[in-house]
Amino acid sequence: MNLEYFIAKRLIAAKNHKSSISAPIIKIAIAAIAIGMIMMIVSVATGIGLQQKIREKVAAFNGHIIITNYDDNQSQVSISPISTNQDFYPKFKNVEGISHIQAVATKAGIIRTETSFEGIIYKGVGKDYQWKNLEEYLVQGKLPDVEHKLTPDVLISKYLADRLNLKVGDKFNTFFMKDNSNQLPNLRVFVVAGIYNSGFQEFDATYIIGDIRHLQRINKWKPDQVGAFEVFIDDFNQIEQKGQQVYNNTQNKEDASKTLDTQTISEKYYNIFEWLQLFDFNIIVIIVIMIIVATINMVVALLVLILERTQMIGILKAIGANNWSVRKIFLYNAFYLIVRGLLWGNCIGIGLIIIQQQFGIIKLNPDSYYVNVAPAHLDWLYILLLNIGTLVICLVVLLIPSYIITKISPVKAIRFE
Repeated sequence: MNLEYFIAKRLIAAKNHKSSISAPIIKIAIAAIAIGMIMMIVSVATGIGLQQKIREKVAAFNGHIIITNYDDNQSQVSISPISTNQDFYPKFKNVEGISHIQAVATKAGIIRTETSFEGIIYKGVGKDYQWKNLEEYLVQGKLPDVEHKLTPDVLISKYLADRLNLKVGDKFNTFFMKDNSNQLPNLRVFVVAGIYNSGFQEFDATYIIGDIRHLQRINKWKPDQVGAFEVFIDDFNQIEQKGQQVYNNTQNKEDASKTLDTQTISEKYYNIFEWLQLFDFNIIVIIVIMIIVATINMVVALLVLILERTQMIGILKAIGANNWSVRKIFLYNAFYLIVRGLLWGNCIGIGLIIIQQQFGIIKLNPDSYYVNVAPAHLDWLYILLLNIGTLVICLVVLLIPSYIITKISPVKAIRFE
């Protein structure tokens, strides 16, 4: 039998324990641990969720790695064409971890309606385009069918549709300027097939998506010429490594004039991803503060428990119990309180995250956060690590106040009231 555990268990179950002076302090300590765990779970889940959601949105419109000509490096539109007759297309076999590659082209234009006009970037896509990345953002209509004959159908954002007073099925004129500014612009009549709302203002206010063959005709390109390639990878954490590998495998050693450039979305949208990295620092700060608060409350509770059981400590020492055995009794007691607080904190914290996932109660300003609803991601590994970390740190720190037991004299303790 573990004597220390047996005594600690009796102390926890003792009826007079609940009515003692330590009861409110113990409740506060448990509540502090529970609140701290709730805050840590919510901060980690929302922080990781926001990072993942924004990465997904940026990748949905750009891929993870963009392959372009060097003269397109600083431009949002395709200037000179790239042939699709590449070793890496349509399957990028030389680099592992690449899930998909697609050919696209972009061109600036102006949408003109009877009442308004807007500057846009027309993104032309082909048969290989991965529409599933945009399906979740589709709010009305359908996705354009670009796999068969040339279609005027386009996908337009809700932001642009509202500003231009367009709805599904409406036709609108789009003007594309020619290289020679003295010539009349190219006119194309498009039809709104679907309306999307990504909540990412930078993209919603800019892009309409349609058939790449329109741009090939406007630019007088051949059917095998495109503006860029978008590459998707399996693991975003390896984006820099994969970006370098993709670059190495797209270089033409025989003809330097055909050399291509690659750019990861973390490089292209540097400010956004730098801002996302701040969330990691914020999460760490919250975790540290919550653990400190919980630990301080547990230290106070343990000291009160020791003070309240001073006579018991004296008796145990008098009958031969050593200091470490007595300290273990109170550490077992503290362990129970910590676990109880963690249990409540996990139940409430995980419950709040699930509610947010299902109902999206907390809304965010898309102009500031790039999303309409606060995303939450439950990572069970992180939750497990938070619980283990909190438990271990609290118990290690509690070794310090438990040292006071070694200073208690059995004679004085037995007489203590």
